[in-house]
Parts: sequence; C-alpha cells; structure tokens
Amino acid sequence: MKSALKKIINYLNSMDPAKVMVIGFAAVVLFGAFLLNLPMATKSGESIGLLDALFTATSAVCVTGLVVVDTATYWSHFGQIVIITLIQIGGLGFMTIATMFALLTKKKINLRERLLIQESLNQKDLSGMVKLTRYVILITFLIEGIGAILLSFTFIPQFGLGRGIWYSIFHAISAFCNAGFDLMGSVSGPFTSLTSYVDNFMIVMTISALIILGGIGFPVMLDVIRTKKASRLNMHSKIVIVTTAILIGIGSIFIFVVEFNNPKTLGTLSFPGKLLASFFQSVTTRTAGFNTIDLTLIKESSLFVMMILMFIGASPASTGGGIKTTTLASLVITVRSFISGKGDIEVYERRISGGTITKAIGIFFIATALVVFGTLALSLTDEGFTLVECGFEIVSAIATVGLSIGGSPNLTTMGKVVVMIAMFIGRVGSLTIFVALLSKGARKKPPVRYPEGKIIVG
Repeated sequence: MKSALKKIINYLNSMDPAKVMVIGFAAVVLFGAFLLNLPMATKSGESIGLLDALFTATSAVCVTGLVVVDTATYWSHFGQIVIITLIQIGGLGFMTIATMFALLTKKKINLRERLLIQESLNQKDLSGMVKLTRYVILITFLIEGIGAILLSFTFIPQFGLGRGIWYSIFHAISAFCNAGFDLMGSVSGPFTSLTSYVDNFMIVMTISALIILGGIGFPVMLDVIRTKKASRLNMHSKIVIVTTAILIGIGSIFIFVVEFNNPKTLGTLSFPGKLLASFFQSVTTRTAGFNTIDLTLIKESSLFVMMILMFIGASPASTGGGIKTTTLASLVITVRSFISGKGDIEVYERRISGGTITKAIGIFFIATALVVFGTLALSLTDEGFTLVECGFEIVSAIATVGLSIGGSPNLTTMGKVVVMIAMFIGRVGSLTIFVALLSKGARKKPPVRYPEGKIIVG
C-alpha cells in the first residue's frame, strides 16, 4: 500500500503543472459527487443517483450554476454545505485552498508547489506566489464577509436570524465565485433564482458588486489597492477595467432598449426597476449565473447579445470563465493596429507581444470550435431543445455562467454528459487541457527553423 502510494506521489511530481491542474480539479469533482450521492445530502433521504450527483459537483467546482434539481428544495443542509464548499474551492482553485492549509500548518511551500500555484493563478512570474496567495485568500474572505453582511440586512428580517445568516453567507460566496447557485427555490418556487428581488436595490447591487469584483481578477484588485490611482495602474488592469465597463454598459443599454416594453420581462417594472434589471442581466453574463427576470421570456436578440457577453466572460486569474476580457481586447487592438497600418500592436503607450496575440487567437478559435461542436452534440443528444437553447446552454457551460433557457433538468443522460464536459473544459481552461494532453516531445521547439513561405489571405 505504501509503495503504491509512493509511486502515485512520484508520478504526480513528475507531471507538468497543467496535468496536475486537470487531475486535481477532476479529483475534487469526483469527491464532491461521492458526498452528494450520499442519502444524507438530500432532504428526502434518498440518493440522487451518481450521474446527477456528478453533474451538480461538476457545476459547483466549475463555478457554473447549471443544476438538475433545485438547490434549496432538494438538498439537505449537509448537501448545501458540500455545494458551497465545492464552489469556494472551485472559485479560488484547489491549489490556493491547499496553500491556505499549508500556511495554517506552517508547512514550507516548495518549488514544485509554487509552479502549481503559478499555473492555477495564471501568472507569468514565479516570484511572490506565496505572498500573492495570501492576498487572494484575505481579499476573498474580506469581500465575501462584507457581501454577506450587506445581504443580511434583507435576508435576516425576511427569513429570521439563523436562516438569514446562512442565506447571506451562501449567496455572498456563490456571487463572488461567479457560481450562480441560489437558495431561493423555497421562496418563489424552484429554479426562480433572484426573480423575486428584481427591483430590490440592496440585493441587486450587492450581488452585482460581488460578481464584478470576483470577475475582474485578483491581480487587478491588488494593483488597485497598491497604486490607489487610475493613472498609475498597469496596462493589464487598465484593459480589464475599461473592457469590463464597456461590456457591462453595452449589455445594459441593449437589454434596456430591447426589453423596455416587453410585458413579460421589463414592461411591468418602474423606470428605476427597468434600469436595475437591465444592469443586473448584463452583469450576470460576466459568468455569474443569477437572473432577476425570466430568461425564457426575453427576446431572441437579447439572448444573442447575452450569449456573446457570456462567451467573453470575466478576466484572467478571477473566479469567472469565458475567453476573458483581455483576450477580446487583445484581438480588438490587433485589428485596430492592422487597419491603421501600425507595425506594432500598442495600447496605453505599451506594446503587446506577438506571443500574447498568438495565445489570444488560439484561445478564441479553440473556444469557438468548442461552442460549435458542443452545440452540435447537444442538438443531437437532446432533439427536444431548439438550436438557440442548445447554443445558449453550451455557451453557458463553457463560459461557466450557469444561465439556462432550455432547462438543465430536462437534459437527457447524454446531454448531461456533454454539458458536464463543457463545464469542466471551461473551468480548467481549454489551453490547459490541451497542453496537458500533449506529450513533452510535442511541445519542444524544433531543432531547425524552416524558411518562410508565402500565402495569400483576405
């Protein structure tokens, strides 16, 4: 037994960080599925079944929010605690959680573990990884704590002290981790999310703030805290903040205009309520998964814009998914430079490297291909879903959003498998998974550099 365990440890130590990331997330998902499959995890005392337990665990660890059963009415307190724990692990990354326990037990962090932290937080520099992890943990608990306190001003008067505190903590963690799991099924019916709070300023703005903070990324938050001035922010932070603000603004305005007179969505709300609902629906596409209006009743044009915003998603080293705001910004800046005839790709008096642009193009096309093939696969496995519903579900899964219009509970067995794979790829990262699958030899630079060839494009 000891020799077998030693061989496993040695094998893991010999792996690339990308492979360890994939295996680590998979292990957390499987352990979570085991716990959720226990009879004590449900209110009825009956096991949910391995497939649905695995789907829920994958959705929680991948901070997606797609569910096959209503979280509030189906799961027991034990099951809900397991889910929110998986969300916290998934949002921070299992290496961040492991480092936290190592720091608490005063265990020394070796070079191998620092490399894993670097991969987990998507950092270029190896120096300062342990310090960065400390800040990440501190910022996370501080923001979630403040969010829970603000939510408690509404939830405690409505649900009582004990239940109000639990609801506040659960939704603060779920919002900051961009997960989208909620406990409102017992309030306004299963799968209703935050629709009963559509014009509640405190709830909407607190959840929105948590989503945005979780989605802009820890490096940006640390840069803002350190510099305290917008002019002194580094290029990455400026791009993330500006791109995020533009995307939220575009989404809010579009939904507000298109849904303004729709009696099924914004039509019956007051003018401030319409503004609040439009803003929240745009924010939630940052990969959060909450909604305050019934998405099955909004117009297809609004759904299309939401799919684009979901596909873009949050920012690097954040709790959210998607191709990331910096990927989109890099591509837009590249096109602008091409149109203006500039040799270098420049922004904020800085030059973006060719390697960064190549990576952005790779991420964009891999994600696009995954959406296309995922939509095709789901349309074949679930013929009862329209193409729009299939596309929305797959984009939501790959971008780890959690919004649904077709209804995840209505998925077939194979449909659930397709969506689970999409959620896992979306959280771990398509590039990370593909790098993990490549052999070491395939990633080595070729010994020769071939002469340049000519092709005609455009």
